[in-house]
Amino acid sequence: MISDAPADDGRATGAARIVPGLVVARSYRRSWLRFDLVAGVVLAAILVPQGMAYAELAGLPPVTGLYTTIACLVGYAIMGPSRILVLGPDSSLGPLIFAAITPLVVAGDDPARAIALAGMMAILVALIEIGLGIGKLGFVADLLSKEVQVGYMNGLALTIIVGQLPKLCGFSTDADGFVNELRAFVDGFDERNRTAIAVGLATLAVLLLLPRVMRKVPAVLVAVVGATIVTAVFDLDVKTVGALPQGLPRPELPWTNVHDALPLLVAAIGITLVSLTDTIATSTSFAARRGEEVDPNQEMIGIGTANLASGLFQGFAVSTSGSRTAVAEQSGAKSQLTGLVGAACVALMLLFFNSILANLPQAALAAVVISAAIALADVAVVRRFARVRKSSLVLSLAAFGGVVLFGVLAGIVLAIALSILMFFHRSWWPNGEVLGRVERSQEWHSLTATPDAVEPDGVLVYRWEAPLFFANAGMFRQQIRHYVRRRRPTWVVLQCEAITDIDITAADMLERLDTELNAMGVHMAFVELRTRLHDVVYSYGLFQTLDRDHFYDTIDEAMDAIRLDRDETDGSR
Repeated sequence: MISDAPADDGRATGAARIVPGLVVARSYRRSWLRFDLVAGVVLAAILVPQGMAYAELAGLPPVTGLYTTIACLVGYAIMGPSRILVLGPDSSLGPLIFAAITPLVVAGDDPARAIALAGMMAILVALIEIGLGIGKLGFVADLLSKEVQVGYMNGLALTIIVGQLPKLCGFSTDADGFVNELRAFVDGFDERNRTAIAVGLATLAVLLLLPRVMRKVPAVLVAVVGATIVTAVFDLDVKTVGALPQGLPRPELPWTNVHDALPLLVAAIGITLVSLTDTIATSTSFAARRGEEVDPNQEMIGIGTANLASGLFQGFAVSTSGSRTAVAEQSGAKSQLTGLVGAACVALMLLFFNSILANLPQAALAAVVISAAIALADVAVVRRFARVRKSSLVLSLAAFGGVVLFGVLAGIVLAIALSILMFFHRSWWPNGEVLGRVERSQEWHSLTATPDAVEPDGVLVYRWEAPLFFANAGMFRQQIRHYVRRRRPTWVVLQCEAITDIDITAADMLERLDTELNAMGVHMAFVELRTRLHDVVYSYGLFQTLDRDHFYDTIDEAMDAIRLDRDETDGSR
């Protein structure tokens, strides 16, 4: 129902909570209609060339990119929570799809089998994403850290560019993998078509330069329409897309055989992580700019539904697009109706104007893909990693190298493994610092980072910057023993602000450590231990060995108590 009443505030009940599209439909404002119609038409002009280009990047017929675009936009409009997000074929997923289905197309060029495999994988991705959303597992999208994600995307960008160079130059190769593709391009460069190179480079120049001087007109629209018109008018001798199949596909369950399920499932997991990480980050960013809030779990269900629809209509796995979403927003989009209008425009083209892009050069599509790959790369962030944290630089370069040297599937597996290893490394080997007092500020800081911090006589003030649990308890004990042997203190004051948990293994370690230190004439005190952990320590029975009075709110309070204890000891002598 269309009305001029205030839009729904996002709090829905019943079926509307499960199907966000119902919320928009019930609260849609009549004043939004003009904006959504205009934005949808503008969006369609971008969706068509990008959908075709990214389909070829995935090793599929160009028309499948348009089927994918229509299906996923409709699916997301029904189940997606974001009013502005635009989903569709994506340059970051194309190489993953291609790498997964190519080894399974054993009979050589078999487009029908390739389409079925891509559809199977899209449905597997959908089932994983919907399952994660229903299970409230939105945090899974955080498995790819920023460093690893940047490295993976940079490697992907380079791989895509090299893979598209032959097509940009008017010839093709059968090589697979970055090194082989680069070698095949160099070896086959004699087969280049100078006209195709000129068209491809001109298209690429428009794509890269036009946005710097004009943002209102989509560069991809100008580049693709221009290349198509020039090719048709001058009858250029270049490979073109040709007329697309007329009509729309019927829904069907894609299937080949059960042996394909496992390799496709492995690729689907990687696609899910890349897709969700990008989608949730983009959705949250645009929602914040509009004063809205997006539920990551519902976002998973929304993109899962989009992938399910895509797989059922001869499509492939999709993700969000920051650039297409930005175009929709800049064009005045108010709701998911923008995506539906865009899908309708693409469908009308397939039904009645399927030959409109018959003269679109393949080199121009390659230029579209290359420009998207350039947008994926982020060298500036890598330089920032080098300045602020060397370990982040190493992780990013390792992910980059994994994609370039071992391929995108192995690269995404390596990227996930690196993220998990980084998490465990920071938990197993966390940072620990000896603290000293800065006289001018009366505050306690790391001796390493603050040269004018002064360590108190006979007291080791140590800060542990992680939870204490079975994996790092031994490391904690070794560090305390190391500093006690070197500094010979009579007190060890543990600054516990960053300790968020203590498990049974760590509790046993603290008990043994306290007994060992007491035998050496060293006492142990705890500062800023959370109230919740006081109860944990009590339940573990540690107050039978640890002195109940040696728990303080601040380091200064602990130091005052230590001085008082020393004065009493000296007085008793």
